[in-house]
Amino acid sequence: MAERASESEMQILSALWDESPQSATDLAENVGAANGWTLATVKTLVARLVQKGAVTAEAEGRRFLYSPAVERADAVGDESQRFVDRLFGGRVSPLIAHLAEREALSDTDIAEIEALLRRLKS
Repeated sequence: MAERASESEMQILSALWDESPQSATDLAENVGAANGWTLATVKTLVARLVQKGAVTAEAEGRRFLYSPAVERADAVGDESQRFVDRLFGGRVSPLIAHLAEREALSDTDIAEIEALLRRLKS
């Protein structure tokens, strides 16, 4: 996804990754209700995602069915890279150091990072 999605747009996209296609009414019931969004708000968010190329729209009678046009892994990768670039100059090690210093890493997190590093080194 070339253009960054807002937090609200990401909630819509996440719902579509979980189940698609969905209509705007479906999304309003599944995501909008939990956030206090009207159907009009959901339609606006979906329209933005379509414009950004993150969601496709297929006409079905008088309504549209929406599906993700990007894979979850690709969007997460893009967003993660933007985060690391913006806050840590593109380097991951300061991010991990920051989390460790704030005691935000559990023993399980540390074990998973160690296993990942071992796989990357071999």
